[in-house]
Amino acid sequence: MLKRILVLVLGVLFSVTVLKAEEKRPNVLFIFCDDHATQAISAYGGPLAGLAPTPNIDRIAEEGMLFRKCYVTNSICGPSRAVVLTGKYSHLNGFKINSDTFDGSQQTAPKLLQKAGYSTAIVGKWHLKSEPTGFDHYEVLKGQGHYYNPVLRTNGKMVNHEGYTTDIITDQSLAWLEGRDPEKPFFLMSQHKAPHGRWEPAARHLNFLADVEVPEPETLFDDYSGRSDAAAQHEMGLADDMGDHRLMLKYSSKLTTGQEAALDAYFAPRNEAYYDAKLEGKDRTRWHYQRYIKNYLRCVKAVDENVGRLLDYLDENDLTDNTVVIYSSDQGFYLGEHGWFDKRWMYEESFRTPLLVRWPENVEPGSVNLEDIVSNLDFASTFLEIAEAPIPADLQGASLVPVFRGETPEGWRTTHYYHYYETGGHGVPLHFGVTDGRYKLIRFPEPHLDSWEFFDLKSDPLELESRYDDSVLSEAQEGLHLELRRLQSLYEVPQ
Repeated sequence: MLKRILVLVLGVLFSVTVLKAEEKRPNVLFIFCDDHATQAISAYGGPLAGLAPTPNIDRIAEEGMLFRKCYVTNSICGPSRAVVLTGKYSHLNGFKINSDTFDGSQQTAPKLLQKAGYSTAIVGKWHLKSEPTGFDHYEVLKGQGHYYNPVLRTNGKMVNHEGYTTDIITDQSLAWLEGRDPEKPFFLMSQHKAPHGRWEPAARHLNFLADVEVPEPETLFDDYSGRSDAAAQHEMGLADDMGDHRLMLKYSSKLTTGQEAALDAYFAPRNEAYYDAKLEGKDRTRWHYQRYIKNYLRCVKAVDENVGRLLDYLDENDLTDNTVVIYSSDQGFYLGEHGWFDKRWMYEESFRTPLLVRWPENVEPGSVNLEDIVSNLDFASTFLEIAEAPIPADLQGASLVPVFRGETPEGWRTTHYYHYYETGGHGVPLHFGVTDGRYKLIRFPEPHLDSWEFFDLKSDPLELESRYDDSVLSEAQEGLHLELRRLQSLYEVPQ
């Protein structure tokens, strides 16, 4: 009898220990935006910071860590998302270009987190065509989605919503958090369409920046003369390639009568004045820039407000201390630099993406990681280590958990490989390359280009002059050639 009682007591103690261990495993809130440039986050500084502050996103940096060298593997929406899910480069996860379909049967971080006992959910932008897998709950935008009145595919059924999409994605994220199983740790991917084009601001933000002249980027009128022919063949110029919808001369969303009236009240008289002015040359480019950048920043303002709503929910429900909050984007974006909108290039503005992380008692508040080269390739491994789940050997990224704690692991990468496959989109050709954070080597292999570029980011941070075959930099250039071949072999890139 005594033996039976002892067994029962030990069983209870073991169960309590397991439950406590389960409770201690951190939750993960992954807030992921589309095309959010670091230039449009005030924590990163720059000329837009004072005009368009992002106090709620900045709060993550103030209470955690900001990364200066987070690079993507492929600067385009769907492929970046596939890399985040799988921890593998595009050629291995099978999603190289936006017209591909993601193979949902393959191994993903959400599936492994489910297996580890996590409740998993994704709300917002998916953009991978196939049905989401690995999630206990999903509500994803139909296709690219619109800024107003979105349709969310919810656990297999199409559900119509009325309102502003950035707000609705947060509404649904909060609803899932409220209804989840509180006994299990959670992994929530709250993923915004914003600030992806076509940029339709919330009505409440239409007067934000209305009477402000936003500073122009130094390279707004870049003539591309210092590089190979690749950049000059773009089709992503503010002057000629934006079109009426991106400039809000026409609307893209299916609007209610009230929503259309609110947009018309702001845009209609300004559009009429634009048509009457018949602007040409640099004056036209400047008008396009002001219209674009203001609408972009207005869309970011809505994102920032909704980040605040999520952070407030964690505070109000005693979840802050045990939740890792990660804020990032699928890539950076051009905010008029080089005269461009869009992304795709290995040039810094789209190659670099924001990464801010808050993890109480694990990440030093207000810390800035200046030197470590990190990547969206690392996110899957990071999610798994946070969850204390095994990290499969075939993942190509490395966990950022020690880096969060201020401990750069021995042997951490000192270079990063990039590969863009979507030939011709916005006039951007296939290209690949490598960087060590200072020097950058880019290869444009298509027959009509067949060229290389090499940049010294210390002396030329705007990447205006390729110094390929410059004898002064021959040693650095040859080093990156060797590194390019090594990384292509390491990552099993088909030749």
